[in-house]
Amino acid sequence: MPVRKHSVIRDPVHGDVHLTHEELALLDTPEVQRSRGVRQLGTAYLVYPGATHTRFEHMVGTCHVASRMIEAIERNRALTPRGCLALSDEEERLVRFAALLHDVTHIPFGHNIEDQTGLFERHDTPARIERTFQSGMLGDELERLGVAEEVMGILDAGPARHRIPVCWKQIIGDTICADIFDYLSRDAYYTGLNLSTDPRLLHSFKVDRASGNLFIDVAKRGLVREDVLSEVVRMLEARYYFSERVYYHHAKIAAGALVAKAVEAAIAAGAAEESDFYDQTDDSLIHFLEGLDYGSEPENRRVRRLLLRFRSRRLLKRCGVYPRYANEDVQEALIERFFAPGRHRERSEAERRIEAAASARLGREVDVMLYCPARRMQLKEARIHVLFPGEETVRPLAEFADRIPRLKDLEASYRNLWKFYVFSSETTRSGIEAVAEVLERELEGAVNVYRPA
Repeated sequence: MPVRKHSVIRDPVHGDVHLTHEELALLDTPEVQRSRGVRQLGTAYLVYPGATHTRFEHMVGTCHVASRMIEAIERNRALTPRGCLALSDEEERLVRFAALLHDVTHIPFGHNIEDQTGLFERHDTPARIERTFQSGMLGDELERLGVAEEVMGILDAGPARHRIPVCWKQIIGDTICADIFDYLSRDAYYTGLNLSTDPRLLHSFKVDRASGNLFIDVAKRGLVREDVLSEVVRMLEARYYFSERVYYHHAKIAAGALVAKAVEAAIAAGAAEESDFYDQTDDSLIHFLEGLDYGSEPENRRVRRLLLRFRSRRLLKRCGVYPRYANEDVQEALIERFFAPGRHRERSEAERRIEAAASARLGREVDVMLYCPARRMQLKEARIHVLFPGEETVRPLAEFADRIPRLKDLEASYRNLWKFYVFSSETTRSGIEAVAEVLERELEGAVNVYRPA
């Protein structure tokens, strides 16, 4: 018997979403309800005012899409029973739980604080997931349902009592999976950007009996199914489009950097530790940071200035932009100097030197922030498995890049999204140019391509 659906939630992206009473019990815990206060796109709402949707909605949507994928897997297994597998009702139950909880450990502005600034480890590390899943009301519910180990195993957070099939994980966390199907559609809806993904692609998923991998079959009668392959690539292009237009928008980065800089100052002053941020929402985090003592009155004033700028959307402006395409020779050196673990002090010291030199030149106080993302932000491999005509086994799509020119173009485009930014409080052309002149000495050898209007 299929999993019985008990309640219906009306979702603006997917329409009616059916949830079981077990799933509702997980949703109605403080740990999951906190995600209603964590925006899916962080500070993007300061660029796209409608982008106020939350992790909570996304997790519910991901659970819904996971079920649609599992239904497709079952239909396709019925058509090709010798080469494909399907999931049982109990397997679907576990995968839905994992999909429903996959982002519950996200902290506010997490991509800025973790991925782009490197202050903390990512939200999906085993320690973070174990902490959330083994304590509090959520931990109690998972234990009551007898699924805690399996759900953590699906999310790569510890050993389960039984081996976790790889396809369970891939349904939620592959290159093309329930997660990306939901967030691309949801982000497009709330940003107002004109982008759509063809839901027909959901019908193409299978599970390979030999390897256990989730895959998309792009072969039919010895030929490439151009409609399916084209839609796969179009979805990857949509992900790049959003990276370029939304996820790495310079104003979104500048706003998130203000918050990340306050968090960095709190950690450096010993006023807070990483665990203090786990249970925060977007709003509570700003209040928390505003109430801390950063060790000295000058530092307190500086951090308060940054937080006030965030609240009033008076963002720091670009005065230096160092893209990869103009700085390939020095990219690794910049990352090693300003992003590598333990280099936060080096970054802060460089900011103070630039501020002091610029302030002396301009005769007024200047705030400066360096933003140096990790190299991994530009690596977006197409890991989804496919079955090509003439192939005996399913293989990752990236291995067929020589047959798909658009895929190679995407790889190059992602690499060139990487940019080292320097933001300052200067708003005039002369002020920005004065800071840029200081940067020439501090970042000798790096090419600043930014020219103020």
